[in-house]
Amino acid sequence: MSTVATKRGAIGVETLHMTMRFGGFTALDDCSIKITPGSFHALLGENGAGKSTLVKCMMGFYHATSGEILVDRREARITDPRAAHALGLGMVYQHFTLVPSLTVAENLVISREDAPRIIDWRAERADLQAFMDRMPFQVPLDQSVRALAAGEKQKLEILKQLYLGRRFLILDEPTSVLTPDEADEVLSHVRGLCQDGVISVLMITHKFREVTAYADQVSVLRRGKLVGGGRVAELDHTDMAALMMSDATLARPAPRSGMRGAPVLELDGITARDRTGLKDIRIDRLCVHAGEIVGVAGISGNGQMELMEILTGQRPYRSGEIRVKGAPYTARRDDAQRHNIRFLPEEPLHNACAPRMSVSDNIAFRSFDRHGGFWLSSRDMRARASDLVQQFKVKTTSIDVPISALSGGNVQRTVLARELSGEVDLLIISNPCFGLDFSAVSEIRSRIMQARNAGAAVLILSEDLDEIMELTDRVLVMSGGALTYNAATAEADIATIGYHMGGHA
Repeated sequence: MSTVATKRGAIGVETLHMTMRFGGFTALDDCSIKITPGSFHALLGENGAGKSTLVKCMMGFYHATSGEILVDRREARITDPRAAHALGLGMVYQHFTLVPSLTVAENLVISREDAPRIIDWRAERADLQAFMDRMPFQVPLDQSVRALAAGEKQKLEILKQLYLGRRFLILDEPTSVLTPDEADEVLSHVRGLCQDGVISVLMITHKFREVTAYADQVSVLRRGKLVGGGRVAELDHTDMAALMMSDATLARPAPRSGMRGAPVLELDGITARDRTGLKDIRIDRLCVHAGEIVGVAGISGNGQMELMEILTGQRPYRSGEIRVKGAPYTARRDDAQRHNIRFLPEEPLHNACAPRMSVSDNIAFRSFDRHGGFWLSSRDMRARASDLVQQFKVKTTSIDVPISALSGGNVQRTVLARELSGEVDLLIISNPCFGLDFSAVSEIRSRIMQARNAGAAVLILSEDLDEIMELTDRVLVMSGGALTYNAATAEADIATIGYHMGGHA
């Protein structure tokens, strides 16, 4: 028999002066947020604002450097997620945590800490059905999770938390894998549970529409600090964008030279499925000229990864055309070689390197099949690698060590050394400086600008708005799988960019 918590009713949670430091980096800075019982509270902020850090402190995944948390108006010591669960706190993650091969009933029963070794399914099913009958929405108990639609899976994740007795739910981007109709159905049910006093909700989101449609209160984080919020009824989308972006200033543009040339990369009418298989990526028009850096900004999960995969040939597209220098582009290796196209993907150690092979071998990958006999000449390979390591200031004890032994910044420098050697007409980059220290960031951005000034067309997909503003000549925003904003960087309006990043085109 189930031993689900017998306590009923929503509880409130409050953080008081919560601060979280990782070494010299402050991810959360004196943050005090109050979620009242029965409220639907939204948490807004761009990437890196501190949203995930805050909820991980609340759930016991992180231990805050300083500050307190109150649960149901009492000071709580949350040492780990089990302690959070015991207090009635639960979290629904961005991606499903269900076992696809099991039924709905089986997923619910095995989620309990007191699940018996030998299960009396007749008794358990009777309890489960009684539980479902009390819920405002239901999922078929005997259905395999694999056969459920995405909206039903998300509803089941929420039902699982209610079944386990959670009275305060954290929803982490709960609609990222749902269609708009599924999102509205799920969030309307959640709002109903809050209005009925069953649960309180803190929802991490970047979608202004969902905030205004379903939340009672909103708090906005920026660079780890709580910068504002209030009753949703008293704020519009422009207010929210201003809170997210208001003190952001345009970074001083890096030195640039030369004139913009002819179009190099052109995308017209591209459509493809996103990674969930449920939504479309739609690129009506994207053009990058020689001697120009175009940046695509946006909150993660809005199609940037899929766009990179389309351009690298890792994701098929259903319609439209991609051209490089006016010729059709198929994203094959010979295409990239013929048109001098180079790539710097996100997490290059995993996506652009053979980790166990040496620095020298990894540098040789770009050119070994273009020069007869080059691959077989160890002397030439080593001489070339030594030269590029010196030019790009790669710090390594030897060019013979595995590239996985290098720091993140030095892996990035190594891949740049390989990709920027020789003629470069088109450079496609994803989050080039993510997680790197200041010196590595400065060097890598300098190299990208040098490529632009030498006449290369550069497309950068980045979640770092400062990086976009510093490097680019034009800025685009990607939201909901489409490009929704296009402006010269020198004339770009920060508040408008935030408006579009929030999904309100």
